[in-house]
Amino acid sequence: MKKAPDELREIAGWMAAADIGFLELRMPEGTFRLARRGHDVVALEGCPHSDARLDHPTAARACADSPPVTAIAASVGVFLRAHPDASSPFVREGLRVQAGQILGLLRIGVLLLPVTAPRAGKVSALHVEDCAPVGYGAALVDLDPF
Repeated sequence: MKKAPDELREIAGWMAAADIGFLELRMPEGTFRLARRGHDVVALEGCPHSDARLDHPTAARACADSPPVTAIAASVGVFLRAHPDASSPFVREGLRVQAGQILGLLRIGVLLLPVTAPRAGKVSALHVEDCAPVGYGAALVDLDPF
């Protein structure tokens, strides 16, 4: 089973952000196992990338040469910077985030959908006020590389 290094770094960032210690992916091509060793994420023995060390700070450095990205609305709805039951927002300008980290919520009726970071970076701009209606594809949060 082949996984691109960028995909593995993204998965490593998700593991670190969610404090996951072990992840096993089973697919028709085979099984892939990742484990955390301190701050590093490593591919375990028997995997195609078993010699790989996927520390997410390294992944962040790899992103440093790439352009800024923008998290966009996947649907129409109301953008929430914080969960309705919480007082503090998910992110603020200047905060470092990992790939997959929740940046806000999109409320569609009673449904709350997470708006996640497409990659690791630093929040450089929040385009939408809390509780503002947004359309499909609206720019919500800008992320600059570390």
